[in-house]
Amino acid sequence: MAWLDRANTVAHPGFNRWLIPPAALAVHLCIGQAYATSVYKTALVKHFGVGLTEIGVVFSVAIVMLGLSAAVMGTWVDRNGPRKAMFVAALFWAGGFLIGSLGIFSHQLWLLYLGYGVIGGIGLGIGYISPVSTLIKWFPDRPGLATGMAIMGFGGGALIASPLSTALLAAYDPASSAPGGVASGEAVGKLFLTLAVVYFAYMLFGAFTIKVPPSGWAPAGFDPAAVRAHALITKSNVTAANAIKTPQFWLLWTVLFCNVTAGIGILEQAAPMIQDFFRRPGGSSLVTASVAGGFVGLLSAANMAGRFAWSATSDGIGRKRTYMGYLGIGAVLYVLLAFTGSSTTALFVVVAFVIISFYGGGFATVPAYLRDLFGTLEVGAIHGRLLTAWSAAGVVGPLIVNAVLDAQGTPGKLTAGAYQPALLVMVGLLGIGFIANLLIKPVDGKHHEPTPVAAGATREN
Repeated sequence: MAWLDRANTVAHPGFNRWLIPPAALAVHLCIGQAYATSVYKTALVKHFGVGLTEIGVVFSVAIVMLGLSAAVMGTWVDRNGPRKAMFVAALFWAGGFLIGSLGIFSHQLWLLYLGYGVIGGIGLGIGYISPVSTLIKWFPDRPGLATGMAIMGFGGGALIASPLSTALLAAYDPASSAPGGVASGEAVGKLFLTLAVVYFAYMLFGAFTIKVPPSGWAPAGFDPAAVRAHALITKSNVTAANAIKTPQFWLLWTVLFCNVTAGIGILEQAAPMIQDFFRRPGGSSLVTASVAGGFVGLLSAANMAGRFAWSATSDGIGRKRTYMGYLGIGAVLYVLLAFTGSSTTALFVVVAFVIISFYGGGFATVPAYLRDLFGTLEVGAIHGRLLTAWSAAGVVGPLIVNAVLDAQGTPGKLTAGAYQPALLVMVGLLGIGFIANLLIKPVDGKHHEPTPVAAGATREN
């Protein structure tokens, strides 16, 4: 297994760095399937004879494990290199589907929790952070663009997984494609087995093709001084252990938590939300279930596009200003949605699209923000620790929205007004994040790693 070692992944002279984003994208497109669990959610509810909450816990466990595993394994990923990390992520991700399928076939829900939730969630975390530091080292001139190209795959993974899963379920259980049809548990189990094989093979492609740059490598014509023109960009390095001791880390943790919580506020309720906003006095909605489903797909596209477009933009205007836009403009859009969103469907869709593009952009921009503040030495490990903010937001966001809506009335009979308290809570969270972002300053020099003395140089006494 020596081919997995970092030493055997060093690129040869003349290697084209643009081959690295597709390798990273291979992993993120696979683990992005996590956003497509709604395709078979109803089928699992029927198969296990439980409620939506019990099945929804599977996704929540996976997201929590994503953050925890990224935090715990971040240093290991940085030290062992992207190839070994991608290979391990493929084992856990595919293994989670295999154990989950066993739980489905045997009617053991706890095995689904263990498989897709815990084991698959570990694969999510390792796979998510595995290419980050490598991309930043290959693209020191455009770190936002580089990480955006890969991380957009996580947001867009559902665009592939949803139709693929729907087609496979129809093939394994033809009755499920009929109007009102629900796939059998056996069909979902077979789907899990198929996805395990397909994703494992595709993630191995990413692992085989990933490379790390040689020591001291830099792109032709690269001028580090030009990149460091922004005040927040450091030329020093901070270790992961020291990074978590800085106020900058926790301020950025707060920024990510607030941005993600607000985005999940819409994503988690997207389909019923657009129907409720345009509900007639008699109880029916102007928006059909199929149109609501299309709206969910559109938000997935916004999530993916924002990860690339906004993170690439941050290379020009700076990470701090970019987050000012995410949080400040986002808060204004939430107010607009709360009070005028029900006026026209076009306004509702456009506002929601931009909000979710900010949500996706926040994920893709944060690795470059970390690189600016803490350097490249252990940026992957620091990123892993920061992703615990995602785990926290994945729990808090749905809790806020669901608690408010439960207090407002019965699902299926809600109106736009019922969502106002939840949306205004999100405005408050974005305000907190905006202030936290404003407080971020360059990291104090006492946290920097000592700069190696060049050969032949002497230290001053």
